Amino acid sequence: MSEVYAVRRTRLRECCNAGGSAAALVSRPANVRYLAGTAPEGAVLLLGRTEDLLVCAGPPDDRSPQNHPDESLRVHVVPGTGGDAALAAAALAAGQGVDSLAVEEHHLTVTRHRAIRDAAPRLRLAGIGCAVEQLRIVKDEEEISCLRIGAEITDQALGELLESILVGRTERHLALELERRLVDHGADGPAFPTSVATGPNAGRPGHRPTDRRVEEGDFLSVCLGATYRGYRCEIGRTFVIGTAPADWQIELYDLVFSAQRAGRESLVPGAACRDVDRAARQVLDSAGYAEALPVLTGHGVGLEIDEDPQLTPSAMGKLDACVPVTVEPGVHLPGRGGVRIDDTLVVRPEADGGPELLTITTKELLAL
Repeated sequence: MSEVYAVRRTRLRECCNAGGSAAALVSRPANVRYLAGTAPEGAVLLLGRTEDLLVCAGPPDDRSPQNHPDESLRVHVVPGTGGDAALAAAALAAGQGVDSLAVEEHHLTVTRHRAIRDAAPRLRLAGIGCAVEQLRIVKDEEEISCLRIGAEITDQALGELLESILVGRTERHLALELERRLVDHGADGPAFPTSVATGPNAGRPGHRPTDRRVEEGDFLSVCLGATYRGYRCEIGRTFVIGTAPADWQIELYDLVFSAQRAGRESLVPGAACRDVDRAARQVLDSAGYAEALPVLTGHGVGLEIDEDPQLTPSAMGKLDACVPVTVEPGVHLPGRGGVRIDDTLVVRPEADGGPELLTITTKELLAL
């Protein structure tokens, strides 16, 4: 893996050199993890003129299953306690004879930016933009393998829940059980707070579980995901509780399913991100649900659960092969509930079979 991290850092260094900076300071934890294999709390990565360094505020703890540190990367521990690794890294860069340092301005606070400037007054601070985030969009097969295993864990946890008795249990209790099952099956932990929504809450994006109890005839929407070796996936499904679904539930479910299928089928290399959103959104919009639609159809996943690319009406850019994204259209009707169907997929060319579906729990409308 050391070679993989070295190649990533070389690509970033080329971006910085093109912008006139001989060194870079990476402070966003997910970006540090991407380039160094680990991101101890408070650590930063210095891409220096003479040497790259992982600068830590204290001795790093690499016991976490998410950590696969680049053993060729030297660790510099800031002396004393309570030191700021970013300030120490800036001083180290200056000591290497660097005159310009590229920093992640979108991550640093104004106060911390000023402190870095004060710590190394001879350094010119330049913006690195979102260069690392852009490098992270296209995944290698090792990264996709981590996502695939995370998706298998997520499917397993959800499948077990569907075999249990649900009526009378609270949203909160079901969410906690799902998160426990994720860990039991080998996840580092949940990829994000698990959402369980019943009855009038169903289909609401980002719903926080409450003490509402599951009742007969409810829609039940579940959205969860596992983190495996730092990589995060997502799945969302909607079911009916206890009885055969009502006609309006079947109609709404079939509509959202059609929208999700249209979005999935649009995931081809070269497709505009906004066109994927449009494909799913048009199905729901044409049925009169324009006001009930979420702001996006999907987003990238990886070391963070919400990465670029964004599948929204105003999104710029096109999809590449080996980009994992979610497709998650839904409709929420206030006071009645709704439907959300969410999958994690990897963009693949038609020659390779088209988009690879990682989350495979059935999308049939089940009565549980």
